[in-house]
Amino acid sequence: MSAVGLITEYNPFHNGHLHHLRESRRVSGCEVTVVVMSGHFLQRGEPALLDKWARTRMALAAGVDVVVELPLAWACNSAPHFAAGAVRVLGALGGVEALCFGSEAGELEPLRRCAALLREREGELTGEASLLLREGVSFPEARARILAGLDPGMAPVLDSPNNILGIEYLRALADAASPIIPFTIPRIGAGYHDSDAPGGVASATGIRQRLSRGESVAELLPPRVYDILTEASSSGRLLETPHLHRLLLARICQGPESLSSLYLAGQGLERRLAEAADTCGDWDELVDGVKSRQFTRTRIQRMLCHVLLGSSCEEMDAFLATGPLHLHLLGCSERGHSFLAANRKSRTLPLVGNYSRIHSILKRRYGAGTPLHALAEQMLRQELAATRLYTLLMQRWDGGSRNRDFFEPLIQGHPC
Repeated sequence: MSAVGLITEYNPFHNGHLHHLRESRRVSGCEVTVVVMSGHFLQRGEPALLDKWARTRMALAAGVDVVVELPLAWACNSAPHFAAGAVRVLGALGGVEALCFGSEAGELEPLRRCAALLREREGELTGEASLLLREGVSFPEARARILAGLDPGMAPVLDSPNNILGIEYLRALADAASPIIPFTIPRIGAGYHDSDAPGGVASATGIRQRLSRGESVAELLPPRVYDILTEASSSGRLLETPHLHRLLLARICQGPESLSSLYLAGQGLERRLAEAADTCGDWDELVDGVKSRQFTRTRIQRMLCHVLLGSSCEEMDAFLATGPLHLHLLGCSERGHSFLAANRKSRTLPLVGNYSRIHSILKRRYGAGTPLHALAEQMLRQELAATRLYTLLMQRWDGGSRNRDFFEPLIQGHPC
């Protein structure tokens, strides 16, 4: 059974994602769709609107066959790390032949050209970018300027968020010498940050904005997906941003010295963060109080997520250097089960559904007491902390253990 990989957040799943899912099958010619999906904290440094199990149900209801979680160290990180982690997960799963992503370019050639430039001139680009960073230019802007100087045709390519991710997917595939074949399809409907919905296709940002205003989004989501969203909303299981703000203040108000060792919080940001926390009234004011021309809003939001989680620089550097050490299977269709069974021998990392046996699985795989086993347990602790913290961000908690990774059953999809 041939499989195509999709790298997603589904925050929430909408009609544009359904188009991507169907087109991925068509252009790749694959029978099975394997999704690598971010968990509770996302690439732009925000908690997800719904928990990872609700978004898995959305994906399976729309026709996805396998949903595997992208570990937090890569999910809540810059585009290069996000892409590298997702490509590693797809490769480790075994049997994934293709990767299909949406892009504003809608064709691979300009993205490949840019990815090749980034790989060939990496040292030169890093040196020139560091000079611009000292002048107060953000890293994305610095890189775009330099690449446009090398190839003027790159400027419009680097001006679009999905193009940037696509370039990083291509770089990650090349760096890993992966046999996975890339495809891209044109992004349709609203732009990444737009709030309109041409042809019934809104961006996830636009949908979240409508929901915050109490407006209907029924026409923007597949019907079965909309039912899942409605159920989560009525039971109080959506994100409540004010909870995030208060939890962060409790962490930050311990003082800047407690922040300096945390991931992304160096370079004086810990002092700016402590000062902003003294006066801010909500999440947006906190972010605005810290961001500067050099540090983008997204960069600050990612830092705040890692401050909340207590992610140290030391552990994050070790995670990113080693790569994921297990795969978390969130949901599967009947066809997905057949695919996973057929490719069991080609899998290079343990695939775990319910976490009831996770500690014994990691001990057996990496050897009790070894450095790799210790790192795998450390990585697991970060994932478990993310789930527990996310329960504090929901509108209300209906009881039960907050250690949900140990108790949530594998979500079963319906045959399509």
